[in-house]
Amino acid sequence: MRQNNSHNVDAWICVYCGSRDGLNPAYRAAASALGEALAQARLGLVYGGAQVGLMGAVADAALAAGAPVYGVIPRGLAEREVAHQGLTELSVVETMHQRKLAMINASDGFIAMPGGFGTLEELFEVLTWHQIGWHDRPAGLLDVDGFYQPLIACMNHMRDQGFVPDAHVARIAVSEQPAALVEQMMAKLAIQA
Repeated sequence: MRQNNSHNVDAWICVYCGSRDGLNPAYRAAASALGEALAQARLGLVYGGAQVGLMGAVADAALAAGAPVYGVIPRGLAEREVAHQGLTELSVVETMHQRKLAMINASDGFIAMPGGFGTLEELFEVLTWHQIGWHDRPAGLLDVDGFYQPLIACMNHMRDQGFVPDAHVARIAVSEQPAALVEQMMAKLAIQA
């Protein structure tokens, strides 16, 4: 969790999402709505530091609505993903492992938006770390237009086949609406609206 609270936020939420927009315009609209919802809830944004795709949309919206935004990007991706130069704070690290660890350490909770392999890797890392007792921070899925329904079905299948305890699947907040998901996260963090 972020030690420096000079930004006067109640918590920091890490958002994992694509460095592309995806094919459905609803994804980008939801990213912007999520950034705004975080700011309205007095939550800071932690994310992957890029100015492109859904990553850029959520960061731009959070900044425009007054939220502090902390980005972490590996040096090798800083040019390819075009590091966002307008953030409250940007850390450039050497490896993806350093990026993921810095983002986890800076965050009080985690939300996954639509994205690709990297988004899923980051999500499942925090879910796994919770399962083995390394943290007790909440996680949620922003299920834009049913994007995560196949993944939710897969996680339920893993549960039904005895590989994942029910409690670990049930604890994942899910909503199609950014503001509603932020409310769920705040409830799990015991933050008063």
